[in-house]
Formats: sequence, C-alpha cells, structure tokens
Amino acid sequence: MSPAARPPRADAARNRQKILEAARGQIAAYGPDAGMDEIAAAAGVAVGTLYRHFPNKTELVTAVVAQSVGALADETEAALARIKAGARAVDELSAFLHRVVEAAVTDKAVKAAARALGADVSGMGAEERGIAALNAIISAGQAEGDLNPDVTVEDMYLIFASAPTDQPPHARARWLSLILSGLTATRTAG
Repeated sequence: MSPAARPPRADAARNRQKILEAARGQIAAYGPDAGMDEIAAAAGVAVGTLYRHFPNKTELVTAVVAQSVGALADETEAALARIKAGARAVDELSAFLHRVVEAAVTDKAVKAAARALGADVSGMGAEERGIAALNAIISAGQAEGDLNPDVTVEDMYLIFASAPTDQPPHARARWLSLILSGLTATRTAG
C-alpha cells in the first residue's frame, strides 16, 4: 500500500477531529475571523499540527462550513422523511426555518454555512442532498396547496442569508411569521 493510500494513524485522525471541533467552537463564537493560534490552543494541539492538517485558514474554515452544510442537509432530509410519513410540508418547512434561524443566532458557523450554500463546499454531496430535499419539501407544500407555486430553493437561500440573527427573540419570531405568510398560498373561498 502506498503512503498516500494508507489511512491516517489513529492519533492523526483524533487530532484532525479535535481541530475541527475546536475550529467550529471558535468560529461559532467569533466567526470566520477566529485565529489559528486560538483554534490550535482550543484543540490542545501545536500550531504546526493544525497546519499539517489544514495548510491554510481557508481550508480549515471550508471544512467547518462543510460540516455545517452537512448538518443542514441532514436536517432537511429528516424534515422530508417526516413529510413522507404524513406530516404537512408547510409545517416542516416552518419548523426547519425556525431551527436554522435560531441556531444561527449563537452559531456563526451555521449562518456562514447557510450563506455558503452554493459556495466552495459543492462536490462534497451535502449541498446537493440539501437542495434535493428542500426542493422536494417545497414541491410537497405546493402540491398540498399550502405554499405559493413560485417559491423556490433560491428563496430559501435568501431567507437564510437575511435572517435577523442580531435581533431579540420576539423580533426574530415576528420576522419569521412575516416571511412564512409570504411563502404560503392564500386560499379563496369557492
């Protein structure tokens, strides 16, 4: 087996995971501007170890954002599974939007991931999974007559990116209520 094909040693894999967890914590608290020295210290590794795993900060931030995109994709697929089991799509979409907005309040990595959908984390599969599930949720809501027929995944990106995460809970709830009323179809008596 060539050295390139050899799986990483157990300690190297543990260090990589510790670095990713520490970076996520630092980015959640301080945004993508979190320092590499602080990340290494939080991980309990030397700065050189951090740079062996992630040669530059962009690669480290991309890996953390990719994890967040993966978590969003998992969350979207779980909502779709509940719809397939009988839940209403509009209820699942509403709950999903609420969870994403509230998570982004304290976790800048989540907001960065939400904004990065479509950025340089493509090709890892998570973004594509999330898009497919979100499209299916939107289509289900439209088929049920609960969502406007012109709602798209791109609208969800705009919603994620513009969430008022710096506002108090009552303001975020009001914003989400207004957003949801714009997404839902109005029914006329007939």
